[in-house]
Formats: sequence, C-alpha cells, structure tokens
Amino acid sequence: MKLLLVFTLLLSAGCAPAPTGPLTLTVMTHDSFSVSERVVQTFEAANNASVAFIKSGDAGAALNKAVLSRSSPLADVFYGLDNTFLARALDADIFEPYQSPYLANVPAEFKLDPGYRAAPVDYGDVCVNYDKSYFASRSMAVPQSLEDLVRPEYEGLLVAENPASSSPGLAFLLATVTHFGDPGYLEFWRNLRLNGITIVDGWETAYYTNFSASSGQGPQPMVVSYATSPAAEVIFAQPPLTDAPTASITGPDACFRQIEFVGILKGSSQPALARRFVDFMLSAEFQADVPLQMFVYPVLPEVPLPEAFTRYAQVPAKPASLAPEDIAMNRDAWIRAWTDVVLH
Repeated sequence: MKLLLVFTLLLSAGCAPAPTGPLTLTVMTHDSFSVSERVVQTFEAANNASVAFIKSGDAGAALNKAVLSRSSPLADVFYGLDNTFLARALDADIFEPYQSPYLANVPAEFKLDPGYRAAPVDYGDVCVNYDKSYFASRSMAVPQSLEDLVRPEYEGLLVAENPASSSPGLAFLLATVTHFGDPGYLEFWRNLRLNGITIVDGWETAYYTNFSASSGQGPQPMVVSYATSPAAEVIFAQPPLTDAPTASITGPDACFRQIEFVGILKGSSQPALARRFVDFMLSAEFQADVPLQMFVYPVLPEVPLPEAFTRYAQVPAKPASLAPEDIAMNRDAWIRAWTDVVLH
C-alpha cells in the first residue's frame, strides 16, 4: 500500500521512474571491421545494452569523420585507427583518456599512447606475398629481402598499391622508408620502377586481378598484401586445399606492422558503457574472435590462434615500424616524393 502511494505521488509530481530498457552504444569503425554476432550479444546481455556499428569508409576516411564531428560526436567509441594515423588523432584531441585494467595483459610494444587515449586491439603485417608455384615451376629463387626485389631476374614480377589511395600501399612505402631511410627509399623506388614494378590504386585490383596466385592468370607472381593472406587462401578455398598457394617475404623490414586501436570519443553520451566496451575488446573472448573475422592478430599473446594461422601465416622476426609522430609529420611529403619518382 505504501509503495502504491509513493508511486502515485511520483506520478502526480511528474517524476515517473526512469525507463529500464537497454542503453545504446554507438561504435564508429572502418569498413573492414567484423565481429561475430554471438560475441556482440555477449556484451549486450552482460551490460543491458544494444551496440550499433557505423562503418565509415577506410581508416583515414573514418578518422576524418570523427575529427570533423568532434564538437557533436557521431559515436561513443572509435575503432580501427592504426599507427599510421594515431598521431593525427591524438593531435586532434578526439579521445577521452581511459586506462583499461586489461591493458596490463598487453605487451608494451603495442602501447604507443602513454596517455591512454587509444588502446591497442590487434595487429597485422603488410608484406610482399608470392605465388609459390610460379617460382617452383621455374626453379627460381624467391626474393628474401627488399634489396632482392630490384634484381634483374625479378623484372616485371611485382605489383604494389599506390600509397596515396591504399592502406597496404602506404604500409609498404613506410617499410621502405624504415629500411632505406629518407631520401634513400626514393633510390630504391627508382630502381623498382626501372625493374618494371606495376602500380595499381587498391588492394583488390592488385590481389584479385594482377596477382597470378589468386586469379590464376594475373601477370605478377608477387603482390603487396598481408602476412595472413596465405591463411585466408586456405580457409576460403573451394575446393579445399591442403597447403597455401602463397607465402610471404619476411626479411628484415620487408613487412610493415600495422597496429589498430580503440578509443572513447570525447562527448560520448555513454562514457561508462564505452569504457566497458573497451575492456570487452581487450577480453579473451573478443580477442579470440579477431583472427578469423578480420585476419589480424590479437594483442593478447595468450589467446590461441586458429590452426590456419599457425600453419600458413608467417610472422616476421623484424617488422618495420616508425614512430606515429614521424609518420604524421612526413607522410604527405613521402607520398608526394614517391609520386614524383614512380608515377611521373
């Protein structure tokens, strides 16, 4: 009776109890983001929440949207920023600092933001992949280093993506800057041009049209792609394969390591829920889902990998890397100089 009286008084005073339906968390991502529905449902059930994902183009385009809308953010969380754009995002001050307790389990090499505004989630390596049958059928040695790619026996055998329009293209350019320095990388690219390298706008054209191992008739047996591409070839093969038709060249600095981050956007309407989502992305359940959804590696080293990854994907012993602030400061100049040397 007393509860009924209190409820009646609240109603008469215009103080009806707040609704108890699920909260909505909005997550902005790049177009390549993927996660199992069951994994998302686990988070939603545990937090009485509904998660909405906004795919916003490639990583650069998505970041542009986040920066332009920072005064009135379109989402609560941003995922998919990588180390080639990290410094730009931090300079734009779009993230709320949050030190997730789960970061204690993440190796130091992935923690590139000491201010805890961007938390590492996954990583992958961009490498030159090659068609194993092409080299085997000709008894031809496979290149082992970046320097090998300009040797005359490999003339016309490599296709790469334009770094101005392609993420793997930019990553490969950064690998050459790491290895040869600036301006030494330009001499390497001059030699590649003289050796007949083919440049296309994007990864899909390079891999599915030009690369001989994927199309069966492409003119180039080497392509700038991902170190996990050989595993993907086996996983998606119809009919099934017993071995990967491709492999990666993983010599010193031949692969560039991309690390992807998540951050809580300033002005989020659900900051507490956003923090729990960051924790969730660093949990073993989410991390275990990452490899077969996005063909990248989880940052938690104890998470077991799919068999196809351990059998067919190669992890370079010495991947190339550059400080995010160096990339931010020089990216545009490096691309302009590359364009002058390679395309003009």
